[in-house]
Amino acid sequence: MQLGRWLYLGLIPAILLLAGFFYALFTLVASAFVTDGVVGFARFASFFLRADYVDVLVRTLWIAGLTTAIAVVIGYPVAYLIARTRTGRTWLLMLVIAPWLTSVVVRTYGWMVILGNRGLINGFLQWAGLAGRPVPLMYNSFGIIVGLVHVLCPFMIIAIFSTLQQLDPALEEAAMSLRARPWRIFRKVLLPLTLPGVISGAIIVFLMATGAIVTPLLLGGLRDRMLGTQIFQEMFELFDFPKAATMAIILTVSAICVVLPLQWLERRVGRHLRTVEE
Repeated sequence: MQLGRWLYLGLIPAILLLAGFFYALFTLVASAFVTDGVVGFARFASFFLRADYVDVLVRTLWIAGLTTAIAVVIGYPVAYLIARTRTGRTWLLMLVIAPWLTSVVVRTYGWMVILGNRGLINGFLQWAGLAGRPVPLMYNSFGIIVGLVHVLCPFMIIAIFSTLQQLDPALEEAAMSLRARPWRIFRKVLLPLTLPGVISGAIIVFLMATGAIVTPLLLGGLRDRMLGTQIFQEMFELFDFPKAATMAIILTVSAICVVLPLQWLERRVGRHLRTVEE
């Protein structure tokens, strides 16, 4: 009894910390609905009445969606290679998660060295005579997407790898024995069975891309802002917390509107696969 009492006392700091966090979060969110002492949706209306803010929201969702699609295209072959490799699988997984051992800021600065006007790519293009002047690879949407794909692609690879690892390679061997071509095996066997992992990875990558701050802030330009960087500016440069809270709510709701259909599709595919297995 004495030990249990001390354990409850040890939970008091955690409870106080959580209470303070949720109180601050509630206060911040509530400030988005209060304008000059009046509760309403005036701040949300003013957001959608500004064309530049709407463009930032659309750009954010578009960049997040494109980043997710590229991560799927890159991540699936890598995950398949790792799942079907019998020797050296641990080393390949370590290579995939190695970027997580480095700060996002450091990785982004690395891309600035590569994509900059005097970076490696532009230096090579001008040295080879393929470009007379630096190609704009940074401070635009292209630079943001490259940086986000590099940061978030490991999440996609791990999600797909976890489903591929559960599949019996005999399924592919059986399809090949029936003279099915590789593309048909992928389309009829692998993709349907690994679709839950693809959707899970897509949800993770999309959500993290919509809320990204560091990579768009360093690799994006003033005309290619994302809503995460806009929220950062409103909070830490302009100290307009109600507007930042309004943007955060809009971004969250917009992301949820995209994620909910994906979750519904993931559950439906999962139920279908369980029915087939039974």
